Amino acid sequence: MAQTVRLAVVAGDGIGPEVVAEGLKVLGVVAPGVGLDVAPTHYDLGARRWHATGETLPDSVLDAILLGAVGDPGVPSGVLERGLLLRLRFALDQFVNLRPSRLLPGVASPLAAPGDVDLVVVREGTEGPYTGNGGALRVGTPHEVATEVSVNTAFGVERLVRDAFARAQARPRKKLTLVHKHNVLTYAGDLWRRTVDAVGAEHPDVAVDYCHVDAAMIYLVTEPSRFDVVVTDNLFGDIVTDLAAAITGGIGLAASGNVDPTRRSPSMFEPVHGSAPDIAGTGRADPTATVLSVALLLEHLGQAAAAERVVRAVGDDLLRRGDLGPRTTSQVGDAIATSLA
Repeated sequence: MAQTVRLAVVAGDGIGPEVVAEGLKVLGVVAPGVGLDVAPTHYDLGARRWHATGETLPDSVLDAILLGAVGDPGVPSGVLERGLLLRLRFALDQFVNLRPSRLLPGVASPLAAPGDVDLVVVREGTEGPYTGNGGALRVGTPHEVATEVSVNTAFGVERLVRDAFARAQARPRKKLTLVHKHNVLTYAGDLWRRTVDAVGAEHPDVAVDYCHVDAAMIYLVTEPSRFDVVVTDNLFGDIVTDLAAAITGGIGLAASGNVDPTRRSPSMFEPVHGSAPDIAGTGRADPTATVLSVALLLEHLGQAAAAERVVRAVGDDLLRRGDLGPRTTSQVGDAIATSLA
């Protein structure tokens, strides 16, 4: 009997609807073959809704999610980020922000000799300085005071670290690197390091490494192949993953998942890139990151083999792109879907 997957689709703004359509196209080809019956429900959320109603996310819309992109120059900075994206992550307790970076065949890296780059960053998604714990006094005066407090709880850190070790345990290299700045951020850093040490004792066959965040950025440029699973906090993870994407083909190939590994709440999968309003409607948007986000969705649903098939199909398509010349968004999606049929 087929497993029904209730999928909320938030195409969003700009190129979001275009790239999401191609992700759904690929999912529609792969899902039946592995016994999945995908039942999508589309939600109109993002800048267009905000302009029309002033609303970012109705309380009723909290379901499994494939997200395209949100953003519009006409919406004040932070409104959609906090009112939609962060609210979804916090309300659904999506405490694992999962961002893989793999240098696929046919993809040029800006690095001269990147080596075999295949890493995944396990970034904390519901704590750190993104909780909104802060404020401002005497705004606009010479005596203005602004604070952003980084919140780190033993509970939150431990559950993320346990997830990261489980992922490292399942990968061939079995290596985990903690990225932090515990020589300066001594309170939070000590909590993270003690937690990694304690959980690491339960995984004796996983090699454990540590890098200050500034050193990690250097290594991502000089020796990215040293990394396998990286575990880090919300802010550092946001920065590390953008550089990791840049060295493996750019933000246009970067997929992500906002995951509740307990499965008590649905998880959300989205490309890392933005809404790119300047090319919306032109057919020039690359849907590859959305298709790779669909692969993460399949993996989360227990379909690891199907997920890898999608990744291989993307890799094969990337290898051919130099010979095929420019293609539209839908032509890229059609090619990947056809190769999986």
